[in-house]
Formats: sequence, structure tokens, C-alpha cells
Amino acid sequence: MTQVEQNTILIVDDDAEISAALARGLQMQGYATVSESSVGAALIRFRETRVSAAIVDVMIGDESGIALVRSVRREGNSKPVLMLSALSEIEDRALGLDAGANDYIVKPFSFDELVARLKVQEKRSDSPEKPALVLDPQARVIRSPGGQVTLTEREFSLLEILVKHEGAVLSRGEIFDTLWADEGTSSENVVDVYIGYLRKKLLSLSDFGFQIKTIRSRGFILEPLKTQ
Repeated sequence: MTQVEQNTILIVDDDAEISAALARGLQMQGYATVSESSVGAALIRFRETRVSAAIVDVMIGDESGIALVRSVRREGNSKPVLMLSALSEIEDRALGLDAGANDYIVKPFSFDELVARLKVQEKRSDSPEKPALVLDPQARVIRSPGGQVTLTEREFSLLEILVKHEGAVLSRGEIFDTLWADEGTSSENVVDVYIGYLRKKLLSLSDFGFQIKTIRSRGFILEPLKTQ
């Protein structure tokens, strides 16, 4: 088995210029990088190389980055995976998260934001503690040692998105596109309405160790509460 030191990021993209740019930027941040341009080669790399995280494009030539992530998760690899996607690929973002991606970054993106999201996922991956917030999609219930709350289907979907992107700011547009765009709802204000529903229903959200914060002019973020 090939051994690679910690803080090594696997880049999977068939665009050599994008791969090279990502590699240069990550190396300036203190990471080592390895790159692959096909699903088959990336799968072998995942199996045989010790990497701390991966950045995977949705489309790898004629192949699917989503299928790659699904295969990686099926094989038991739990390392963080960030997926890259074009803005119009709303349905692919949802599919990628369902396949096991930890986060989705829309092109064009800020490299600083990519690094920040990468560090959030690495920190979560390195933490051995059981999450304070446990989501039960079948019962639409969230649980923790502090109690449990039952949500409506839409409230649960909204909270699930926030949890999957913990530590990252999600804009109203991103949330709206994921949950409401296909239903003909015309106003992004519906996002604020359901954020309000969640906050009202989860008055004891602090029992679960999290808070939903509004970031002015940017959107919403789920953050862990700081302990005193």
C-alpha cells in the first residue's frame, strides 16, 4: 500500500488547469496533493493511498464524480469529500450529498472559502466524539442527550441541509434552489419563514449544542455553541 503523509489532499478532475491551480493553492496552504483525472484511477488512489480528504468534480470527463463518491463510501472510506459543481447543477448537488459527499462548492468559487470548508470537514473527521445532534430521517426527529424534537418534513429537510454544511454559510438562494425551486415557489422569503419555524420549534436547540445564525447579506450557518 502506498503511504502518504497526513494533510494530503486528493484532487479528482479531468481539467489539468483546474487540478494544477488547486494543487498550487493547497500547497501554499501547507497541504501536499495528489491528482487523478479518471474515476478508475481515483478509486485505486482512495484504496491504496492514505489521504486526509478529497476534492472531486461532479463531471470527470464522461464519468460521474457522484458515482465515484458512492463507491468510495460503499467501500467504507469515511474521509471528507468536497464536490465541485457548476451553478446550474442543482440536482447534482443534492445527489452528491446523498451519495456521501460532505460538502458541495459551486463554481466559480472563492479559494479561501474552499480552504475554510475543507478545514471544517477535516476537523469534524478528526473528532472522535459522537455528534451532539443526531438526525432520524425516518421519524423526522432530532435527538441528543438533552432531549428530542419532531419536525415536519420540510423543517427536517432544511435542518438536514444546515447540518450537512455545518460551519459553512448557505445563502438563501442555495437553500431555496435545493428545497423549493422545483415547486414553483417564486420567493426566497420562504427560506426565512422556515428558518423561523425551526428556531421557534427548537427553542432548546442549545440542548443539542448548536445554533442557527443569520449572517447579514450572506445567509445562514449552523454552528456549535462554544463552551465556557
